[in-house]
Amino acid sequence: MAESLPYRRNVGALLFNPAGLVFVGRRSDIEPPVWQLPQGGIDAGEEPATAVLRELAEEIGTANATILAEHPDWLSYELPESLRGRAFGGKYRGQTQRWFALRFEGSESDIRLVAHAQPEFSAWRWVTLAELPDLAVSFKRPIYEILARDFAVLAVRGAG
Repeated sequence: MAESLPYRRNVGALLFNPAGLVFVGRRSDIEPPVWQLPQGGIDAGEEPATAVLRELAEEIGTANATILAEHPDWLSYELPESLRGRAFGGKYRGQTQRWFALRFEGSESDIRLVAHAQPEFSAWRWVTLAELPDLAVSFKRPIYEILARDFAVLAVRGAG
């Protein structure tokens, strides 16, 4: 019974380049290809702002970024029935996420998807914030719509 399971606490990153475009990665473990923003779990005792920088380093090989904004709300999604009992070891019904907008301070050569033992992404690209909802898997789309709306001012300003 999924309703009795807790949500996994998680952070997510909207990493803006100087042109106001956002980093997305193609998941290496899902076919057909799925594009998503960097995200990951919060370790016990870890602050969300620390976790988001750690997750960037693990998933894209660099934490060369400055936090611009933190979404004021925890945004949650439910796993679809087909993933319940499999994803996250079957321990969670979905995730509740704290999202951050960050300005990328490095160069594209700093992005190394193979920096972690098990790469999360097999490819990456920069996209407009408006493209995000259409790239998301259906159960994450409402969150990506909120992010595209609430962080739009950062894209307009060129993230900086």
